[in-house]
Amino acid sequence: MEQPMQTTFKIGDKAVYPAHGVGEVTAIENREISGQHQTFYILRILDNGMKIMIPTNNVRQVGLREVISKEKVDKVFRILRMKDLSVDTTTWNRRYREYMEKIKTGSVFEVAEVLRDLYLLKSDKDLSFCELKLLDTARGLLIKELAVAKNCDEEDVEQEFKKIFHF
Repeated sequence: MEQPMQTTFKIGDKAVYPAHGVGEVTAIENREISGQHQTFYILRILDNGMKIMIPTNNVRQVGLREVISKEKVDKVFRILRMKDLSVDTTTWNRRYREYMEKIKTGSVFEVAEVLRDLYLLKSDKDLSFCELKLLDTARGLLIKELAVAKNCDEEDVEQEFKKIFHF
């Protein structure tokens, strides 16, 4: 079970925003929107520099969470190494929708399942263009978060993936 989400962050904290990945809280600002005063976290996504404003009272609803602990990294790698699974053989577009839903949860474990399943499927048959993009998205999200969690280079995580998936 994943730990309850942290709901308060300070400037400099790393946080994970579902489907966008790891970001850094660069500011906490008060703004007036439609006559309402609100406090926002300003999150800069590490991968692409995108800035996202998240109302501090909406953190739980949007799924903003802290980066997983080093202890949880092992669980992610256990999920990735599970190879004796039967991968869903429904149509690619149904699989795509299911995988997108998992990625949108923001759960690192769900993202790991998507990555594993797509690599297993890829070893059996060609993936659709959308599935290839999804595989790339899941891989990018995991690499960034695991590198931050383990305090290592992304290349180190990529090497571990290569050992697991033989690519």
